[in-house]
Order: sequence, then structure tokens, then C-alpha cells
Amino acid sequence: MTTTLPMAICCDGPVAEPMDRGEAEAIAQGFKALADPTRVQLLNLVAGADRSESCVCDLTDAIGLSQGTISHHLKILIKAGLLERERRGTWAWYRLVPARMGELAGVLRIG
Repeated sequence: MTTTLPMAICCDGPVAEPMDRGEAEAIAQGFKALADPTRVQLLNLVAGADRSESCVCDLTDAIGLSQGTISHHLKILIKAGLLERERRGTWAWYRLVPARMGELAGVLRIG
């Protein structure tokens, strides 16, 4: 037989107010973009590059996938707000968006 305790005994209710639904959806889009190992590799490469930016040609060579595939993944990371793109001549350069990365990390902080 299971005994049900009154709510006042087992918990005090929510610890904090839930985040706004729109903010939660934006954060989820960022995490969804990171749910692919290739995209995690790309962010890691950009973060570790000189001046924290990388040319698409360097990313293609490092990951070992076609430029089309890399471009597809980069487009998803840009749409999620995790990377910015700057065109220089015929090449595109990518850099992290620190504020956006901080938003995602902030959701995971405990305490």
C-alpha cells in the first residue's frame, strides 16, 4: 500500500519561476544545434582557432567532410546564433558569439 503525503510535507513548490516560453524556445534552438557531433566539432575548432575565428576552407579540411556538408552545418549554427559569418573575398570566416554561448552555459549553472 502506498501512502500519499500532503504536498506541504514533501515539497515547497517550485524553487524559482520558470523562464519565459519564448526564451526557452530560443535556448532550445541553441541546444538542438549542438545535438550533432559535427556541429560540436565545428564550434570547438572555431573556439580554438587564432583570434577565435576560422575560414571555411580550414574547417572543411579539419573535419574531412565536403564543403557543402560543412556549409549546411555552419548555416544551422548561424541560425541558432552560435556563430557569426563574415565574407572576405571568396572565403567566409566564422567566429563564436560569446553572449549566445554564455546564455546556453547560464541555463546549465547549478546554484
